[in-house]
Amino acid sequence: MGQKLTFLHAADLHLGAPFRGLRALSEAWSARLMDAIPEAYERVIDAALARKVDFAVFAGDIFDSSHVSYGDYRRFFTGLERLSAAGIPSFLCTGNHDPYTSWQSDLFALPDGAVMLPAAKPGFHLVRRDGEPLCLVGGRGFYSQAWPIDENIAEGVTRAAALEALASAEPDAVQAPFAVGVLHTGFDLDLQKAPVDPEQLLRAGMDYWALGHIHKKMLYPSINDPRIGFSGCIQGRDIRETGERGCFAVTLSEGALPAVEFIPTASVVWERLDVDVSECAAVAEIPEQVTRALFRANGKARCEEMCARVRLVGTTPLHDLLLRPGVVDDLREQINDRYPEFFCDALLNATRAPLDKAALVKEGMFPSVLLRAARAQRANVADEVAYLQDEFLNRGVALPSSCLKSVNELAAGAENLVLDLLRGGEGRL
Repeated sequence: MGQKLTFLHAADLHLGAPFRGLRALSEAWSARLMDAIPEAYERVIDAALARKVDFAVFAGDIFDSSHVSYGDYRRFFTGLERLSAAGIPSFLCTGNHDPYTSWQSDLFALPDGAVMLPAAKPGFHLVRRDGEPLCLVGGRGFYSQAWPIDENIAEGVTRAAALEALASAEPDAVQAPFAVGVLHTGFDLDLQKAPVDPEQLLRAGMDYWALGHIHKKMLYPSINDPRIGFSGCIQGRDIRETGERGCFAVTLSEGALPAVEFIPTASVVWERLDVDVSECAAVAEIPEQVTRALFRANGKARCEEMCARVRLVGTTPLHDLLLRPGVVDDLREQINDRYPEFFCDALLNATRAPLDKAALVKEGMFPSVLLRAARAQRANVADEVAYLQDEFLNRGVALPSSCLKSVNELAAGAENLVLDLLRGGEGRL
């Protein structure tokens, strides 16, 4: 039977990061979120210890800032010390948030078994088990916060380069059955942060690449052939980082492709939810409808608590009531009072009034003109985009890329908004 090893792949811990973009956050939830990232890190360490992995990898952006507090340093190093005490080596590289230069501090020395991969050039190490060579680990981190555009961060990080570099100090390294690469890179997804051609990584002779920087979990070329992995961040920090977050347990076996298991670590998960309230007969039924949706999302995300931004959608006679001042705010308070596990960061009304648009077109009044013009405009997306670009440029503002991806949805929303204004919230046109 061939050899096997398991290691933990984590990245983008962002210890010390603030939580951003919150709306009307309560004092209790402000305090709760302050603890979420440290808790997620503790779960990473707990997972490594529980699985008795052969080693752990931290692929950059361990800290959120190059100016790290004593408390954040202490927290991270305590985790490494726990691994070291259990005989589990750890390998870390620096990212753009915590470049190599920011680690030149006398606050702490890395504990035994913890290795910082260099930034000025690739570095290589040999992991042994019971004295026998097991795995080559090679990689490189960010030296400063920006990566030189004319340098390839993956250049020279190969199995062959590892064997050459270790030949004199570890002559039996050639017997190691496995090799793992560690980088903090934009891959082919962020061309501003040390981009790398995926095919170059696949040709480097590594069994698995443990990467950081992209905050979503991703496996390449596919989930069935996961030779390159982004484990994502361990705890979402804002409404843009929705869904479950965590790290990977990676198993390498001789003669087989890597096996990757996702381990959820976030105690608080962010979600954007659309809740259809078209079946609600009264406004008082909406909090229960939203709560049911929160419980469903919570079960899928495998988390303890959830921050959600909720849009009420659907065609409903309640639309005009929801437009009245204070109604949606009151509903949000009711939702947040129901279960302490959920926090509704914002409740947005995106419902539609029951309108027979076909009948309005036939009437020939102003709504008919509006609807015909809107449909003609939506028939040519290129013209819509050009119009938006021009309007934004006239105001000296760049058009967000998110708008370009949802032009038709925005146009439909604008159409409904104008119809609402024409109706004056009284249900008549």
